[in-house]
Amino acid sequence: MSPKQQRGEETADRLLDAALQVYAESGEQGVTVSALTKASGVSLGSLYHHFGSVDGLMNALLLRWLGRLLAELATAVERSRAARTGIGALVRTYLTFIQEHPDAARLLHSSYADRLGMAQARQLRDAQEARLSPMTEWVRLHVETGEIAPLSVPLVEALVMGPVVATARRWLSGVDDVDLDQAARILPERIWRSLSP
Repeated sequence: MSPKQQRGEETADRLLDAALQVYAESGEQGVTVSALTKASGVSLGSLYHHFGSVDGLMNALLLRWLGRLLAELATAVERSRAARTGIGALVRTYLTFIQEHPDAARLLHSSYADRLGMAQARQLRDAQEARLSPMTEWVRLHVETGEIAPLSVPLVEALVMGPVVATARRWLSGVDDVDLDQAARILPERIWRSLSP
């Protein structure tokens, strides 16, 4: 990589880091050009050069963190041979990610992310295909071997991720009645019951 490319990557990373910081401190409404350039120390021209707009920057930030989450989930299932242990690994990995990266998790579970997901579902899925494919294949394999009930991959995904995402959203909203450690102990077995043949 040339020095110019390296500087460009460093500038983009500073903008992405600043965008998450501004979002965490001020919410979606606080993510302005002024706030981003002030927090990052990067010029307005650089922001537009690298991302085209504030929306482009926020979309890139969402994809960055979605990619990290999906990579951790893919690693968790790839290490699990049995379906039951894989489901447990997925649940615990997701909830650990939420605890370790609460600011990014709030963005991933925000109305902004929901709007983007609804408007660009196909593009987002295509962009993350390399990370989604191992999990999809893992589910298919365990359905074919009979370890998981004969359900479609999207339905398995809904049965696994629905309760986990709902729990994460509740915890991220600041409601004090959710203990993620307890959820990580209880949810895998409850979810497994809905998937076992």
